[in-house]
Amino acid sequence: MQKLKLVSPIAPSVNHYLAYKTIIKNGKHIAMSYKTKMARDYKKNFIRYIKEQVKKQGWIKSENPFQHYYLDTYFYFPRVDMDANNYYKCIADSITESNVVWIDDVQLCERVQGIFYDSENPRIEMILHETDYIGIFENKSKLDEFETKCLCCLKYKRNCSLLKNAKEGRIQKEIKDGVCCKYSNIKK
Repeated sequence: MQKLKLVSPIAPSVNHYLAYKTIIKNGKHIAMSYKTKMARDYKKNFIRYIKEQVKKQGWIKSENPFQHYYLDTYFYFPRVDMDANNYYKCIADSITESNVVWIDDVQLCERVQGIFYDSENPRIEMILHETDYIGIFENKSKLDEFETKCLCCLKYKRNCSLLKNAKEGRIQKEIKDGVCCKYSNIKK
């Protein structure tokens, strides 16, 4: 299983990621959001760093939109009053915009593994790796086993929506404990 290790300065929190301004459109005042300079600068630098690390560490981007990724994070905050959950948005958007790690950050499962305090060297250390599960299947082996049974089903030949949805992680009453109740054997 491949792993990508990244170290980031403390990212802009969600409180500093977007700012708002009022514009007038068709004679009405409308609030419009925009990324702050702090967020734009962070993303530009972090994206460059991500691309360097992907190349250096030999990370291979999966084109599987159903594969999820754990981002195990260790926060080293300069102060004790900081909330780890506020920092993922800018990090995830940067990784997605680098276009070298995953397809989209909807594939991300964030996990705080530790919160520490280091006023001399604040940072976020991250380890990114694929989850074992794919869709509703606890691992690739279970998915392969299920899909092998599908090869002999009439629905499979017609691009089975049950299988597609199961790979997407959708819970369906037709699939219970790894068994599809709509299975229909191909007649020979």
